[in-house]
Amino acid sequence: MRQGLFNLKASQYAASIIGTGSYVPDTVISNSYLEEIVDTSDKWIVSRTGIKERRKVLDEIATSDIATKAAIQALNDANLDPIELDMIIVATVTPDMAFPSTACLVQKSIGAINATAFDIEAACSGFIYCLSIAEQFIKSGSANNILVIGAEVLSKITDYKDRNTCILFGDGAGAAIVSKSKGYQILSTYLGSDGNGCDLLYLPAGGSRNPASIETINKSMHYIKMEGSEVFKFAVRIMETATEKALELCNLNKSDIDYLIPHQANIRIIENAMKRLDLTEDKVFVNVDKYGNMSAASIAVALDETNKMKRLSNGDNVVLVAFGGGLTWASSVIRWL
Repeated sequence: MRQGLFNLKASQYAASIIGTGSYVPDTVISNSYLEEIVDTSDKWIVSRTGIKERRKVLDEIATSDIATKAAIQALNDANLDPIELDMIIVATVTPDMAFPSTACLVQKSIGAINATAFDIEAACSGFIYCLSIAEQFIKSGSANNILVIGAEVLSKITDYKDRNTCILFGDGAGAAIVSKSKGYQILSTYLGSDGNGCDLLYLPAGGSRNPASIETINKSMHYIKMEGSEVFKFAVRIMETATEKALELCNLNKSDIDYLIPHQANIRIIENAMKRLDLTEDKVFVNVDKYGNMSAASIAVALDETNKMKRLSNGDNVVLVAFGGGLTWASSVIRWL
């Protein structure tokens, strides 16, 4: 009986996004710069990816530094004091160090003394994974305010001698406050993974399998490795599937989508998703041309820019959808209020 009463009470809570924030570094890595260091061209990069430039942190800057900047913006947007946070979740594949977590470092930086803090790793799907976790804590009544962050300094694990990957990745951070308060309501989240594709996008060394050594450094094993064509085929398929699954969970269909915020990895993948979901350009957010692929930060930054640009109206159904290494995928439907 007690358990049943708890579930009834918990089901009355709704998870909403009440504030967003983002940060991208000032240093721009243009296609013309890459033309000078690898065998590529601006025309080739733009035609294949849609990317014109990406951002890079200074050498002394770490993931927690830019995550903190995005977090402060989100807190200000939500008019929330850091001591009101119950939890901090950071999605990243480029933590400052193996431990402590990047979330704990952010907690220290912003003075969120009452928060539980931890990291998750789901590559480019990470921010939506964070939203899903936060949603469950809010709906259960276990937390009132949760800071979720997607932050990456991919420039530090990118091989600028590899023309197939160095053109793709950039640095950035985005954040959101998930709360029981009235805001942009999370209607559903859908997550998935397939470990059979783990060798399509990965970082070979630096973990317990291949600890750092002279050999791993000489073999460039601390840089991103990717089977581009296979990841592309996976992405094209999963973007549509994940979107439809999230819509089903809240009794909506493709025709109910008012705005799509897709993972910013490649303009051709985004265009394919638009076609499959019957969406016009004005209903899809794109900033891949400015920032490239920022992994877990991609959706987070795009969501904040959408918010700040006031592109949405009350009642709009907004879909977030991403895919990443693992392989992982994730989607979420948000009702803009």
